[in-house]
Amino acid sequence: MNLRDIDVFNAIMLSGGAGAAAALLDTSQPAISRSLAKLEAELGFSLFDRIRGRLVPTREGQLFHAEVKANLVGLDRLKLRAAQIKEVGAGSIRVASLSALGHGLVPRAIAAFSRKHPQVRISYQVRTSNVVRDLVASGSFDIGLAADEVDTSGVLHSVFTTPRAVCVMPENHPLAGRAVITPADIGEEGFLALSPEDTVRLAMDRIFAEEGIHPRILVETPYGVTIAILAAQGLGIGLVNPFVIADKMISGIAVRPFEPAIHFRSLILRPPDGINSQLVSDFTAELYAARNQLLGDR
Repeated sequence: MNLRDIDVFNAIMLSGGAGAAAALLDTSQPAISRSLAKLEAELGFSLFDRIRGRLVPTREGQLFHAEVKANLVGLDRLKLRAAQIKEVGAGSIRVASLSALGHGLVPRAIAAFSRKHPQVRISYQVRTSNVVRDLVASGSFDIGLAADEVDTSGVLHSVFTTPRAVCVMPENHPLAGRAVITPADIGEEGFLALSPEDTVRLAMDRIFAEEGIHPRILVETPYGVTIAILAAQGLGIGLVNPFVIADKMISGIAVRPFEPAIHFRSLILRPPDGINSQLVSDFTAELYAARNQLLGDR
């Protein structure tokens, strides 16, 4: 028994005859008759009596049609649910981000996405890049943003953004009067540094070594936002991803370009199965829109 034969039977019951059913289903009357005969043979009873060229439902046909209608209602629900899934995915989305993008850029994307999809539940976590990678690789999260030093085996990945590092310091710091900060300016200043394994920290160490500069490191941390907060507290000077200080979330700091240029590099990660719902596509678009907006505001 196949769904096409059931559709033919239902069309005959609704339209009152084989000719009308053929028009309803955009097929030929002989095809309708063959489908009906096949269904009756499979069921083992007649669905219609043939009286003077007309199809009159038998008692069995009427009982069977009641079951068909009930099941077609369920099928309509499935079609409706399929349409909803096509439009908004499964109704939830799971996002993880490294800290540098997790407090300014991603919340912007979440807010914009939620205004367009208020019915969608968002699970959001700010974690270290290695944890973000693991969450995405396992399929536990749909989208991840991570630094480029993570192991990218087992995930789909592409470059998301490569902003230039900026120097942050207390707003009353003597170097705040400079238009650009160089390694020579930092000299023996108290320095707030990223963790030794960070790619920007490694690039910074190389530049300082080439210049013969040995900054006095006060704090090492994996989080640029921590460096910016400590700078606001008057502790020292440091290099951060400009997205860390997006929307002027941290007051009391001065921000200056650093030369030579050092670039942060973050990746957007997807699970290895590569399944892409409309939800994921829409949220990814909001991430890129937030990135472009913040870069344009600088």
